[in-house]
Amino acid sequence: MHKKLTALAVASAFGLPAVALAQTSTVQIYGTLYVEYSYIDQGTFANGSRQNVDILQTPGSNIGFKGEEKLGGGLAAWFQCESTADPRGASQDGWCSRNSALGLKGGFGNFFIGNWDTPFKRTISPPSVGSNDTGIWGSANLLAAGSTTVNGNTGRALFKRRQNNMIMYDSPNFAGFQVMAGFTAINHATAVTTGAGNGKPRVLSIGAQYSAGPLYVSAGYERHTEFAGPTAAGTADVDDDGWHVGAAYTWGPVRFGGVYTRQNFEHLTPTAGAESRVNAWQVGVDWNIVGPHSVRAAYTRAGDMKGTPGAPAVGSTQSQSRPGVPVAGVPNDTGAEQWQIRYVYAFSKRTEFSFGYVKLDNEGGPAAGGTYTIFGVGAGVGGNNQDAWGLGLRHRF
Repeated sequence: MHKKLTALAVASAFGLPAVALAQTSTVQIYGTLYVEYSYIDQGTFANGSRQNVDILQTPGSNIGFKGEEKLGGGLAAWFQCESTADPRGASQDGWCSRNSALGLKGGFGNFFIGNWDTPFKRTISPPSVGSNDTGIWGSANLLAAGSTTVNGNTGRALFKRRQNNMIMYDSPNFAGFQVMAGFTAINHATAVTTGAGNGKPRVLSIGAQYSAGPLYVSAGYERHTEFAGPTAAGTADVDDDGWHVGAAYTWGPVRFGGVYTRQNFEHLTPTAGAESRVNAWQVGVDWNIVGPHSVRAAYTRAGDMKGTPGAPAVGSTQSQSRPGVPVAGVPNDTGAEQWQIRYVYAFSKRTEFSFGYVKLDNEGGPAAGGTYTIFGVGAGVGGNNQDAWGLGLRHRF
């Protein structure tokens, strides 16, 4: 009955003959609706305290359509179109704005093309236990400068990417072990002259994971080639890269996890080997205390930006999510740390309520301190601290 109702709903949406579609379609509708309400102390700035605010966010909310067709010989064609679903009515993201692709899969693995999470993102997220990706419980801003859909060479410092124009391959699962790889087409080079530097931006990303029983282990590497352009003719090509390792383990009602990552940014300078680098790590726990009652907690730390003097490490201006590097050199005390803890009540396997507290402390002072923020709240100012109380309601379908 559920499959027939799904088929009829899709038929109505697209104006297709309902009887024929109900007989042949494998289309499924799925999604997540999440609403997060929080009260945030934005801290004190050089010109005085910023207003305390209450905000409503819907991080990670989505609705998708997916299906496949068996082609024989173990081969299948599949598609997925996933879009942002914002019950507030605020987001205007377009159709297929989240993980969406067309692919072929079989005994050889899975080959697909579309807008998709990179292998780096897909393997760094599972061991990030105790936190969300985005929203006030998000840790992606400290670990990888954010997490969002990006186009071409947008977001040079961002390493948790849902990347447009991805060509991807996932290997078969070998007793729990799997490798995945992907790269982007250089669509944006069509408007760049031959003599320009950094004219062919491309993302190269690989990841590996092992999942068996209570244990999960992963590693990933990603390279952003020529992301600083286009620049003047004769400018040296600038390539940035990052890697991570992580693991999670479930012991009875408790799941532990941890991840460590490092990202390197080359400078726009003729000085050989000039670069900046930043390390970040997180540990967390998800404890199902009894019945529907759980506690989630995590500690995330972004280290100081380090490296050699030169031009700014991230684009041509200071970066909010990754503190920039002044021309005079790399400052100290540009790191930050974040604590969070939540109580979670599961009404069912698909619906849960959460309530908790998060605190973010930046190091240093206004001139050259850390400029991280609780995800999506205000503009970063050196050395500023924030904290927030929040509650959330999530339903999956």
